[in-house]
Amino acid sequence: MGKKTTIYDIAKKLEITAATVSRALNNSPKISKKTRELVLETAKEMNYEQNKLALALKSGKSNNVGVIVPRIDSNFFASVIRGIEEELFANGYHVIICQTHNDENIEIENINTLLNAQVDGVLMSISNVDVYKNKSFNRIFKKQVPLIFFDRKANIEGVSSVTINDFEAGYKVTKHLIEQGCKKIAHLSGNILLEIFNNRFLGYKQAIEDEGIEFNEDYVIRINSTVEDGRNAVKKLLSLKNPPDGIFSSSDYAALGAIQELKANNIKIPDDISIVGFANEPFTKFMELSISTVDQSPVEMGKIAANVFLEQVNNTDKSKIEKKVVLTPELLIRKSSLKKDITK
Repeated sequence: MGKKTTIYDIAKKLEITAATVSRALNNSPKISKKTRELVLETAKEMNYEQNKLALALKSGKSNNVGVIVPRIDSNFFASVIRGIEEELFANGYHVIICQTHNDENIEIENINTLLNAQVDGVLMSISNVDVYKNKSFNRIFKKQVPLIFFDRKANIEGVSSVTINDFEAGYKVTKHLIEQGCKKIAHLSGNILLEIFNNRFLGYKQAIEDEGIEFNEDYVIRINSTVEDGRNAVKKLLSLKNPPDGIFSSSDYAALGAIQELKANNIKIPDDISIVGFANEPFTKFMELSISTVDQSPVEMGKIAANVFLEQVNNTDKSKIEKKVVLTPELLIRKSSLKKDITK
């Protein structure tokens, strides 16, 4: 591997000082246009590459933005990242993507790594932890790096967020199942310590109560967003004295597992049990039994989160910008919940 070209090599070739080369490369007004062009041309000929980290340390700006998500192998988070990248790339920024696997320690490591890399901002969807215990957030605030939450957020004063109305989503799904004739509706819930899952649960519960249906704790089962958890949840529900006739899953993957287990037990969907998932993963549309689900507008969410960051980073006055953007969820009704003998 050849030796890297330095500013001293360029200076030696042009018989000028290294300081002049440095100023020319950094577009200093003290350097004439002729000298600047000569330095840039020579740097190109000699394959000179500037040390991006050194430049970031010097200027305080790296043009890199960190994005932290629980997982990247889901269409929802991949689509949010796409939206973020499209907006930021057009504005001269590059994105560094990290995933936490819902692990607090990995989340802390991700934050510290991004801050050490001198990122200009952090856009994140928090893991399944109490973020107030995460001292890395204090490092973000101390460094005055813009922090924007999307989807999964913590309510921290001065921190912007972009989410959907999860309460409304939970309410809409449950109301739809009731309209399809369901009277015993189960809910496969994510970790309700996280606001998004708690709000979906509260929306579900409110819709049941508004229809005069008695809330049954046995119908609420805590799950992770996996096919296996969906199958196991249905096993528990089918063992009840009064199994449900409708299921609202906070995850499309768990909804898929639920459908597999119901089919294994020769239970007809949606005739015997109607099912609705959440997130509008691509497979929900293309299955023979298409799955009803909630679309969260992930690309739009990503674009808005990126624009909130740009607004903050370009804010010239010292006033704090705090935005709480809440998008409207869309219920997509498909075969898995639409009973043939029920008309709306």
